Amino acid sequence: MPEKRRKFDAEFREGAVRLVHESNKSIAQVARDLGVNEGTLGNWVARDREQREGVNGLSKDDLDELKRLRSENAELRMERDVLKRSVVLWVKEAMR
Repeated sequence: MPEKRRKFDAEFREGAVRLVHESNKSIAQVARDLGVNEGTLGNWVARDREQREGVNGLSKDDLDELKRLRSENAELRMERDVLKRSVVLWVKEAMR
């Protein structure tokens, strides 16, 4: 017989996440104390962290774009360096 899923309201979830952040207890310990599955509480904490970092730091989309731009920048620098070297060689050949 399947287990019936428990529903937790937003206030309970926020309080549980606050307990993890404010106490020196692990997610597992807080989950045991509250009678909540450890994975469930871990998901709540991760979701809270993503929301806070999205406001204070870079979002996942921003991080992906930053990675892409850094890669593109490295490629363009390499192309520039190759062009510089080829111009130097071309000038040396022209001076002969």
